[in-house]
Amino acid sequence: MLMSNVKRWAAVTAFTAMAAVGTGCAPKKVEQDKSASVADGTIDPAGWKKAYPAQYELWKKTEEPTPTGKSRYKKGYDEDGVFYDKLDEYPFLALLYNGWGFGVEYKEPRGHAYMIHDQFEVDPARLKAGGSCLTCKTPYAPELQQRLGKDYFSKPYKEVHAQIPKEHQMLGVTCIDCHNGSDLSLKISRGFTLGKALEKLGVDRAKLSAQDKRTLVCAQCHVTYAIPKDGNMKSTDVYFPWDGSTYGGITIENIIKKLRSSPANGEWTQGVTGFKLAFIRHPEFELFSNNSPHWQAGVSCADCHMPSTTAGNQKVSDHRVMSPLKNDLKACAQCHTETPDQLRGKVYAIQDRTMSRFIRTGYATATVAKLFEMTNKAEAQGKQIDKTLYAQAKDHYEEAFYRVVFIGAENSVGFHNPTEATRVLEDAAMHAGKADGLLRQALAKAGVTVPAKVDLELEKYVNNRGSKKLMFKPEHEIKDPLAGK
Repeated sequence: MLMSNVKRWAAVTAFTAMAAVGTGCAPKKVEQDKSASVADGTIDPAGWKKAYPAQYELWKKTEEPTPTGKSRYKKGYDEDGVFYDKLDEYPFLALLYNGWGFGVEYKEPRGHAYMIHDQFEVDPARLKAGGSCLTCKTPYAPELQQRLGKDYFSKPYKEVHAQIPKEHQMLGVTCIDCHNGSDLSLKISRGFTLGKALEKLGVDRAKLSAQDKRTLVCAQCHVTYAIPKDGNMKSTDVYFPWDGSTYGGITIENIIKKLRSSPANGEWTQGVTGFKLAFIRHPEFELFSNNSPHWQAGVSCADCHMPSTTAGNQKVSDHRVMSPLKNDLKACAQCHTETPDQLRGKVYAIQDRTMSRFIRTGYATATVAKLFEMTNKAEAQGKQIDKTLYAQAKDHYEEAFYRVVFIGAENSVGFHNPTEATRVLEDAAMHAGKADGLLRQALAKAGVTVPAKVDLELEKYVNNRGSKKLMFKPEHEIKDPLAGK
């Protein structure tokens, strides 16, 4: 039964690849209006309104909720007014992230207009990294980092935030984050993060095409990043762990290798195992750019998330950035001939397959965490634990953990790169399985009886979370869509 599902998923994936690549489609670009200009360094979006009114009005629409019922797994800020927490959707994450801010409150984001608002509303445990947390949230980040130097990363969040002009302290992503005011051409404003990361990949920024930048302006933030710590657990930097990879081939293996290469990358201590760990955050660019079908076809992030639209008598890129699913797949119609319902069905088939694998692997990895807890307790009680088996299990567990986090944090539910998403989760399941077997062997040698099914005690982790005493909402849990298949 499992093999038949895999074959069905592979057929869907193959069709997606052929549809994207076989047609040689790259959506038609909207010509930029070069007749208007904005003074250099203008951060206030109102200063751009006169020169680019259509784009400004569309950008303002990011303040509005998106249609309800258009996306199966990513509901975010929808018109129904319901806000979802990943710890309710995937209870095993509350166990895996226990001891970390993400294990307290992990709300689905509301979009660009609410980036700072969401930071002020989330549990304060999520802001322990200090000013580093502002890197993708405010258009003032480049100026703050240049002016404050190391203090930008290490000083408390609210202290750095207070240095933003009062009238703009709740301002999220704006025009200047992506555009030059003189002609609306695209630019990389985060030289201190993405700029450095591209240099490590050997990319000459001066040779980037406009189409490259239609993805890279998004890659300033829709990437994973590390926040290394000093001896006092103060943040020292924000960097992208792309060492050893190539442009178009940033692999999960190299990301994990970099994260595990230095104790400084250990941002938190996992409550269940006691392990000091790094973290992986929203790696949309890494998954999409790693040889995905749409990447191969020359499609950019903006082609799908900011398709051309009509504003008055003008054709512009839609600056109300959202998932194509929530925009009735209008972006897809630039290349694909199927109806929106047919395309939605294909997207859901890919996402169902990814979601099923993610949930199963997540619970398997959480089970290993509880086995480590059992092993640590046995050792504390005087049992002799085989150190070699323990070290081997720990190695496999961390490899599984980071892969589960990678797919869980990536916001396309596998669609950005279906084949790679499945490969990552299959490897995660393999590592979790090996860690499970090694720990059971170590416990058996120590004379400890291990139940076939380990009680995850999820109630301990999903209830009474943080300063708000958040409780589990079972009605929000996402169940395995292919359970029993």
